[in-house]
Amino acid sequence: MAIYVSGSIATDRIMTFAGNFHDHLVADKLRSINVSFMVDGMEERRGGCAGNIAYSLALLGEKAIIISCVGRDFGPYGEALQSMGLSLEGIRRCDDLYTAQCFITTDLNSNQLTGFYPGAMFRPADYGFEGLDPKNDIAIISPGNIDDMRRLCAFYKAKGVRYIYDPGQQLPVLTAEDLLGAINGSFACITNDYEISLISQKTGKSPEELARGTQWLVTTLGAEGADVRGADGTQIRVPIVPVGKVVDPTGAGDAQRAGLIKGLVRGLDLPEAARLGAVSASFAIEKMGTQEHRYSIMEFRSRYEAVFGTVPAGVFDESE
Repeated sequence: MAIYVSGSIATDRIMTFAGNFHDHLVADKLRSINVSFMVDGMEERRGGCAGNIAYSLALLGEKAIIISCVGRDFGPYGEALQSMGLSLEGIRRCDDLYTAQCFITTDLNSNQLTGFYPGAMFRPADYGFEGLDPKNDIAIISPGNIDDMRRLCAFYKAKGVRYIYDPGQQLPVLTAEDLLGAINGSFACITNDYEISLISQKTGKSPEELARGTQWLVTTLGAEGADVRGADGTQIRVPIVPVGKVVDPTGAGDAQRAGLIKGLVRGLDLPEAARLGAVSASFAIEKMGTQEHRYSIMEFRSRYEAVFGTVPAGVFDESE
């Protein structure tokens, strides 16, 4: 079984603002904003949705194939991925461009302002999928090159590959036709609550209607957990997993996707798999950066069992 993770690979520059954005915005002047925020910290980290998801999958013992395009500065990032046993076979390198870069500023209420330079992400990955096994493989289409996002939805659907659609930050660019074409026929669509509202606005379809086009509609709700809706009418709320201190919410969604995929490839149904996603996300928010968290399988088990009970059989090998 192969796990294909398409989307962005980027360098994140994560900054913290010791205040609240809304205190510096004038409601009747939002059409002409000219605001400067003095940040009190900055970290440079490896990021990008595909890189983040593959990273957390590796922590859980799964070696995904990353499908993305990177630039001439990718060397150290690639070495870090290889050190975790991840292959670079699905990553296209363009030496005339830089790898995508993301600038994220977070305030004290965990509100975020993000600027993104696509760089090499302007170009498709053009991966060939040799050895594709539609009956057993699984894929996730996370935010990345728009051509890849459109092409891969059609490709997976035509080949009968089970895929998860996660449009995320590319929602402003994607059309209603893109969204409905990708969601309808997918195994699952995963968004946060703001994103599902935007999809509904763009497509004219309610979340209930959208849920009927996919097998599963998963909506993350921050501190409220996640709603899991099935096409058969199933609706389950999966709670968050408490942590001692939330340090940085950036990347929690990608870690959640990784845990969910881990459960699916080990034979769990999606509501059960979403519990693994909640545990995975809890480790991510305890660290600054999207690929800085680490844990042993024993630590993961312990945190899962504190909230959900015994980990389902077969999720981890007996040796783990």
